Parts: sequence; C-alpha cells; structure tokens
Amino acid sequence: MSEAHSDFLSPAKHAGESRLRVLVADDHPVFLDGIRLILDQISRVELVGEATTGVAAVEQARRLKPDLVLMDVNMPQMSGIEATRRIRSEHPATAVVILTMFADDDTLLAAMRAGALGYLLKGAPASEITLAIDLVGRGDAIFGKSVASRVIEYITDPPSRQYPFPELTDRERAVLDLVAEGLGNATIARRLGLSNKTVRNYMSRIFAKLQVTDRAAAAVRARRAGLGG
Repeated sequence: MSEAHSDFLSPAKHAGESRLRVLVADDHPVFLDGIRLILDQISRVELVGEATTGVAAVEQARRLKPDLVLMDVNMPQMSGIEATRRIRSEHPATAVVILTMFADDDTLLAAMRAGALGYLLKGAPASEITLAIDLVGRGDAIFGKSVASRVIEYITDPPSRQYPFPELTDRERAVLDLVAEGLGNATIARRLGLSNKTVRNYMSRIFAKLQVTDRAAAAVRARRAGLGG
C-alpha cells in the first residue's frame, strides 16, 4: 500500500475532515457489492445512495446533493455520459468519476466533455479507485493509467473535427451511418467486413448508448445528426 493510500485510509489523519458523501450509479449487482466493500474501507467516505439507472442517478443527485458520484457509462434509461452532463450542469459542486468497461477514446472524451473529473476502467485495483475518490473529493482530477496518456494527447493536440454522438466509438458510428442509409444487418456486415453477430452486438450497444429501443428510432436520430448522407 502506498503512503498516499495509507494516509487516506487512516482515521487519525482525517479526523477533523468532513465526510465525503458518495453516490454510486451502476446496474451490475456484483460490481456494486465490490464498490461497497471498497467504500467501507475508507474512513472519510459515507455512501449516501445507489442508483441502477441513469435517470435515477440524476434524480438522486438532485435530492441527495452528494460530493461525488461514481458513474457507469452503459446505464438503462439514460447513458452515464448524459447523466454526468445533467448532474454537473445542475450541481457543479458534485464531482463525477466514471467507472466503466469502455476503454475507447470516444467514450473517454465524451465523459470529459460532460464534466467528469475522473475516468477509470472497471478492473482497476482498489488502491487506484480509492486514490481517485481521494483526489477528486479534494477538487483534483484523475484518470487511470490506461487512459491518462490519451487525455494528455487530447489536451495538447485536440481533434479538429467534431463528430455526432461522441459516446459512440468510430466503428459504432460507422454502423449507425449505414443504418441511417436504410441498410440491413447483412448488408452492413458485408460493407464493413464483419459477421452478422458482430453487427447485432454493435446495434445493441448503439441502442443502449443512444437510449433508443429500435432500429427505426436509431435511424431517425442518426439522419437528424447528419449521418446516412
């Protein structure tokens, strides 16, 4: 255990500090159990609520006014990116740390633009999650080792082009573009050199990220954003 980590866990070190009120937003019960165990070991932290949908995360943040939200990206009813944007807009004092399986640049940058002050991948060691809570809770920003270099690259050399649906990966956007053209899965698979099953998986992720329930709704949103041309 590092010195910084040890200091953060020490009750004596922070006996005079106010407790850090944390809301966890994730729809995976096993992951929630793991986060509870980590938070239980941090003397300064008080777990004030849990949300299993993006909509519930926004509502609970509005009601509980936590100091920090640990937010998943792929959430029912509203994506974690949109939930982060709304929480940060309504409550600028509430910090958000993203905890996700998505390691792609588009999702990372979308989270930054939404106002997230931290971005960690699920599977990060407990010490890294604890350090992120500590630093972000004190007003800093932190990004996991696996994504930090990309954050620095974005800051020093920001992309000149802005794409619609920044929460989608490049491949997901390419699939959505062909959906907007009215193509079926089999044709999309041939165009992109993918299997039909892979295209179906991409479609499921696109529906979840765009918060739509069917192909027609996804195509309408895509065409309104300029895709399918």
